[in-house]
Amino acid sequence: MACGTGQALDIGRRGEADVVITHDRPAEERFVAEGFAAPCGRRPVMYNDFVLAGPVTDPANIRGLHDPAEALRRIVAARAPFISRGDRSGTYTRELRLWQLAGLDPGGDRGSWYRTVGQSMLPALNTAAAQQAYILTDRGTWTIFHKECGLDVLVEGDRHLYNQYGVMVVNPVRFPQVKMKAGQAFMDWVTGPVGQAAIASHRFQGEQLFVPNASSFDA
Repeated sequence: MACGTGQALDIGRRGEADVVITHDRPAEERFVAEGFAAPCGRRPVMYNDFVLAGPVTDPANIRGLHDPAEALRRIVAARAPFISRGDRSGTYTRELRLWQLAGLDPGGDRGSWYRTVGQSMLPALNTAAAQQAYILTDRGTWTIFHKECGLDVLVEGDRHLYNQYGVMVVNPVRFPQVKMKAGQAFMDWVTGPVGQAAIASHRFQGEQLFVPNASSFDA
């Protein structure tokens, strides 16, 4: 089942999945610390990155910046339209951290120019395209969507935009219905040579969507 990170971890907390793959490391570490993951814990799987996309006209003048916090400050100063997922996804969580990095209160009143849509990435991108608004998106969804949207990638490449994915098997001690052997077999496959090669070879119209990095110890 494909869903946002927050929903995926909630499903795991109810024992309604055998394995979860998500992209919010602090939330994943809480999941492990709370005892919802099997003893094998969390393993890194792959990464890509986030980008700040926006209208070609770029009214906030952020094109080419490498500092996403400065880009957000300029968007605020310009009162330029910004679309937020607002859905507890890993992308939305990262957006909130970037607002905090910028020294801006994500819970404050940012005005009518800031709109949360409570939807997944593709509908949010569609909304941003329709409104010619700025948006934070993961590189994978952008790669699939961007040729139709009339938006440009304007800010990329900063370490704060790094997007790591982790995999965890749900704890069978808490949830006896969890298929531990199958879950462990999947984890071993996706982090092993065959699974990592499959990730590396997965492309959309020639563009690689994710970079495998299961061998990283600190990812």
